[in-house]
Amino acid sequence: MEPKRVILLPGSVLPAEPAYGELIKALGPDVDAVAKDLELYEGDAPPPDWTLDDEIDGVLRVADGRGWDTFHLLGYSGGGAAALAFTAKHPERLESLALLEPAWAGSWDWSPAHAELWEEYDELDLLPPDEFMSAFMRLGVKPDVVLPPPPPGNPPQWMGKRPAGIRAFMRTFKNYELDRERLASFRRPVFLALGGLSNPVDYGEVAERLSKVFHDFRMEVFEERHHFDPPHRIEPERLAGMLRAHWERAENRTLRD
Repeated sequence: MEPKRVILLPGSVLPAEPAYGELIKALGPDVDAVAKDLELYEGDAPPPDWTLDDEIDGVLRVADGRGWDTFHLLGYSGGGAAALAFTAKHPERLESLALLEPAWAGSWDWSPAHAELWEEYDELDLLPPDEFMSAFMRLGVKPDVVLPPPPPGNPPQWMGKRPAGIRAFMRTFKNYELDRERLASFRRPVFLALGGLSNPVDYGEVAERLSKVFHDFRMEVFEERHHFDPPHRIEPERLAGMLRAHWERAENRTLRD
């Protein structure tokens, strides 16, 4: 049996290798997993005209370079938003879709609470860089969650790009057209992992909206996890089992079709 072909997109903070290293180990040797860094961070600063379409092009380049006509796609946070955009544009390339707390799912009649939260995200632009990341993280979790302090020592070099990258994501979320009808026509299996301690007005509402869009949708709630201690890093073995079952179901469905 050929290995399962998977492309994994990280979020807007941690690079792909440290984000997915433990998960890839847990998936085992019969999964050909490519942890792909975001196009957003290829240069010293985000391109001024960057959008999710650039991430779509990057996924196509990786898949085509490996000779993959079809593959499984997984995305976390901002990478989850890019995975949704890819699904809307190129559904024929995907065997399945997996989403780990996608950061956004189009501009579709959000609740007043969700709209208010995005106003709070907009206010992050007023903060100096040394305050930006802690305020950004606080918005992503429930109020009583205790976030860990920054690790001791100097931050890694890549961290300096992250505030500008997060701002680029928030800008494109405001005007990117995610085709809901195209997503609704996607008939392959969709899996979503949600942290029980993440901000329900943000990631919980995104998950709820997507559950009403996709025909074949399954969600798993990791009650003790939140957006900044996600299951692919903290519970990789448990998530790996769910993903393998998800991919096997998708491939069995392909055989039946």
